[in-house]
Formats: sequence, C-alpha cells, structure tokens
Amino acid sequence: MKQTTYGFIGLGLIGGSLAKTLKKIDSSCKICAYTRSSGTTDAAQKAGAIDLICSSVQDPLFHTCDYIFLCAPVGNNIAALEQLKPVIRPDCILTDVGSVKTNIHEAVIRLGLTGQFIGGHPMTGSEKTGFENASDHLFENAYYILTPTEDVPAQWVEQYRRLASALGAIPLVLTYQEHDYITAAVSHLPHVIAASLVNTVHNLDSREEHMKLIAAGGFKDITRIASSSPEMWEQICIYNHDNIARVMDEFIRLLTEAREHMCASDGAHIHRMFEESRNYRNSFSSASLGAIKKTYRIYCDVIDESGAIATIATTLAVNGINIKNIGIVHNREFEEGVLSIEFYEEEPSQRAAQILRQHRYQVWEAGNR
Repeated sequence: MKQTTYGFIGLGLIGGSLAKTLKKIDSSCKICAYTRSSGTTDAAQKAGAIDLICSSVQDPLFHTCDYIFLCAPVGNNIAALEQLKPVIRPDCILTDVGSVKTNIHEAVIRLGLTGQFIGGHPMTGSEKTGFENASDHLFENAYYILTPTEDVPAQWVEQYRRLASALGAIPLVLTYQEHDYITAAVSHLPHVIAASLVNTVHNLDSREEHMKLIAAGGFKDITRIASSSPEMWEQICIYNHDNIARVMDEFIRLLTEAREHMCASDGAHIHRMFEESRNYRNSFSSASLGAIKKTYRIYCDVIDESGAIATIATTLAVNGINIKNIGIVHNREFEEGVLSIEFYEEEPSQRAAQILRQHRYQVWEAGNR
C-alpha cells in the first residue's frame, strides 16, 4: 500500500490529537507540520506525533502531502490557504478542523480551490488547549462533520469519510451552511451563555465573594466551557455572528418569556417549561459525543475522617484506574455524594463506580442522576 503523507498547519488540541491518532492507526504514515511556535513542533516530533518540521506554510514538504489539515484559528486558516495554493498538488485533499465553515468555504471559492477542499469539523474538544493536552483517542464516538464543496470528487469524500471512521469518529456529511447554523445552536451559543453566566456572578458578587465560594457542582458543570480559549471563541463569534445572533434571538425570547411567567407566579407555565426541556434532553442519545465534550464523573459518600480520600484514591490506583480530578463538594444542592471523582474516559468511570460499590461505598454516576 502507498504510504500516506499528512501535512498540518497548527498542532493545538485538535491538530495534535489528529496527528497522534493518525500515527496510532497507521504507524507507517508520514506527517509534516508547521506551527507558529517552534517549541510545539519540537515537542510533537519528540512525542512521535510528527516526522518532519516545516519551516513555513510554503515549505516544499507540503507538496508531498495527500492530505493537509488546517488546524489554526479560523482567520489564520484562511490566510494559510492563500500561501498554500501555489505549493499543494491538485490531488491533495485540503481540509480544516474549524468550528465555522462559511468563511473558509468562501475563501476556497475565491481562490479556485473548490475541486480539492472538504471542510472538516470533529465535534470534540476540551476546555484545555494546546498540544500538551492532545490525545490519541479524542475522536472516539464523536461526530466528525464533513462539508465538501460541490466540485470535489465523490470518491474523495468517501475516502475522507472512511478516514474519519478509522479515527473512531462518526462521520456526517452536511453543507457548510447547515453546519454553521447547527453549531451556532449546540456549541457556539452555549459558550456565550456560559461566559455570560460566569460574568453575571462576578458582577453581582459581594466583596466577600460569597457567590464564588458557594458556586460548585451544577454551576461549575454548566459553566465549565467558559474556561475555553478566548482567542478561539473571539474568532468563532465574529465569523459566525449571523447564525449565533439568529439562535440567540430565540434564546432571549424564551428567557424573557420565562421571566414574565415567573414574575406573574404562573406555575403551570414554569412547570411546563421544565417538563418539556427535561423530556427533550432525556431523548438525547448517550452513545456518541456531541459538540461539547462530556465529563466522566462519579460522586461518593465518605465519612469526614483522616485518610478517607486517600483510601479511595489508593483503591482505584491498585485497580489500575487513573483519576483526572478529585475533590470535596461543599455545595450538595445538586450532588448526592460529598466526594467528586472525575476520569479521563467513560470505561474507567464505570469500573470505578463498580469497584467502590464492592467496597460498600454509596456511589452515584453523574450521567444517571
């Protein structure tokens, strides 16, 4: 079989994870990359995620590539397109991993690259950024949306679809217009809401910061994504502002409606609002990851005594289970257990719950509350 060569512009969380996963599924593939920081490419080469370091976007190495992944912020990807045009081969599949598609598709049309561009968006990620947080299993069970141009050959789309499946992802083909409207609702607006909610608490908090002190559990869960990269979300909000504003208008309408009925003590409407949202949310599939990466967490009741947390951590370590984070929950309004334990993946989370129950701990799994 012909050795496949992949090129990367940018090696952050998504680009770095793609490179690591490609090496995992095909160790014979060749990967070259360019990043703004030479420290990133050095670290990636040392980790075995890439083979060759490119000196610029126009490095001749990119002419050898079968695929080129644009993994920088949206605006940087568009700038890179212009520089790549004279370098890449006509049979190279050009793609990106950006959260917004309209602008890059418009740039592809303007540059005459519609015959080889297939937009790509792995619907996964983390509030953590950078190559140091990249993982070779980030795409497992995550939707990977492809937005091919009308001119790209159908066999290339199928080839890319098979590659996405090999990464462990679930490929889904959409138009770029559909993609941007959908992600505005299920990814972009939630990030704006999370940031606004955190800033609301910040603005209303007392000098003693009692709101910050008590904020935990449910509040931290729904605002976790507010810790995401400001640079990335600035560009997303600017480049997809029409769709986000359109979705935001409906959200504001519903929020205003809820406020009016709440102030009028209209219990029936408020009850119906929560009932409808609960029923719709409970219909979501848990078999695949959505636009916002899931967290895997369990809660455990422990007696407040010396060594209680260390005993649990040791029990899990002896059974080969790695803990991502562990801490006491002081606000138990939304959590049943006093100890919160977070894991990197779903399977260790489930095993941990089973093991702790065997040791007669009372355990709740976050997804089953």
